[in-house]
Amino acid sequence: MKAIQTADLSSIDNYAPVDLPMPQPGEGEVRIKVAACGVGFVDALVALGRYQVKPPLPHVPGAEIGGVVDALGPGVTGYAIGERVLAQVRGGFAEYAIAPERAISRVPDSMSMNQAAGFRVNYGTALHGLRDRAALKAGETLVVIGAAGGVGLAAVQVGRLLGANVIGVASTEQKRAVVAGAGAGATLDRDVDGWRDRLKALAPKGIDVVFDPVSGPLLQPAFRSLGWGGRYLVIGFAGGAIPALPVNLPLLKGAALIGVDYRQFGAVFEAGAAARELDELLAWVSKGDLDVPVGRTFSFGKYREALEYALSGDGAGKTILVVDPGLV
Repeated sequence: MKAIQTADLSSIDNYAPVDLPMPQPGEGEVRIKVAACGVGFVDALVALGRYQVKPPLPHVPGAEIGGVVDALGPGVTGYAIGERVLAQVRGGFAEYAIAPERAISRVPDSMSMNQAAGFRVNYGTALHGLRDRAALKAGETLVVIGAAGGVGLAAVQVGRLLGANVIGVASTEQKRAVVAGAGAGATLDRDVDGWRDRLKALAPKGIDVVFDPVSGPLLQPAFRSLGWGGRYLVIGFAGGAIPALPVNLPLLKGAALIGVDYRQFGAVFEAGAAARELDELLAWVSKGDLDVPVGRTFSFGKYREALEYALSGDGAGKTILVVDPGLV
């Protein structure tokens, strides 16, 4: 089978197509013919060895796919060959991938493979962060920083479904239009100068929750804008450098700085809870409550461009690598 692989993580240019043996599913595993693979900011960091968890070498990028069940390993009873599924895998930049049965979910009829390939991590992170970690309540005001990115758009949509008043923060007018289309009641720029005043004009009674996958220069202004008992969710560090927060601010506001690590939540500590939440999210898709936006798509041969684009942060929504256009 064809796959994109490297033995050297120092540059995206080191990735190249290779022929690998067809993977065989083991006990409790499923082989999936890959239709599309999601390419997030973290995927690009992992591909370059810049993430906190380094992949083993040689490395095939891609952790989230949409595809079709192709073969069943011993002991698999919950799926049939030909079913449309989304899955968490190692090595999604390939024609076929192996996933444990527990990491697979059926794709609703209304969902495309491109949507499925970018769904699990972003929407799982949004629901886990907003409901489990922040205890977001209906009527509260939620600010989403980096709202045009894949996980940011997911937070806008999930926050709206949870009944929050959503303010989406994005860098350009084009991105803010996408955020408004996803359900934000108001949008705001990212320019630090005067930002708190502009936010106050949108939310004169203060804000309750901040969802922040950027952790950039808006961290302090946004935290200072929280009302009493506010919650600030740290999702990631797409802004690059990790900023500092004076510890007197949580004290003065009775506020909390809360970490959200969906990888550990779903894979290490609370896999059952993560699976139930994914089922809930997919049910929202089936009912038409969630219409998942798709970011820019790249053909399989444009894998380097897909990684570079995901790393740039220029796009809206999650970048998608189309592996088999006949299946999407």
